Parts: sequence; C-alpha cells; structure tokens
Amino acid sequence: MAYRVVLTPEARRNMLGLPKDILRRVDACILALAEKPRSPKTRKLAGLANLWRVRAGDYRIIYQIEDDKLLIVVVRIGHRREVYR
Repeated sequence: MAYRVVLTPEARRNMLGLPKDILRRVDACILALAEKPRSPKTRKLAGLANLWRVRAGDYRIIYQIEDDKLLIVVVRIGHRREVYR
C-alpha cells in the first residue's frame, strides 16, 4: 500500500537549492518513502512527536507519517549540520 507524499513550502524551497546530483539522491529517497515509510534506514527523532528522518548522503529528510490518511509530509530537507536547528 503506497503512501502519498506531500512537501511543505519550506521543504520545496530546500529542494530547489540543492545541487542536481544531490537532488536526484534526495528525490529517490522521498519516492522510496512512499512505499516503505518505516524502513530500516529511517529513524524516529527523539523528543519530537511523530517526526522521522532518513539519510540521503550528507543530507537529511525530516518527515511526518500520518497512517490514518496514508500520507507522508516532508517537513524539511537539508545538510546534516543545519537541518536540526
């Protein structure tokens, strides 16, 4: 059962600023989330309700899972140094 993936306006802006090679990698990770949002590559963020992260090289994709709606909301995308601030 595939989930629908939605990006917040902030996540869209984050994606537009990425170099093309990194953008391809991030896009592939986001598409994979639609099939398996809780894969072994993902981690739940400690201290934050219902936020998860997945690695795409040095970049992180922060997202929420809404199981009742079969929806994944990508909240933020950024370099690992800056994404958690």
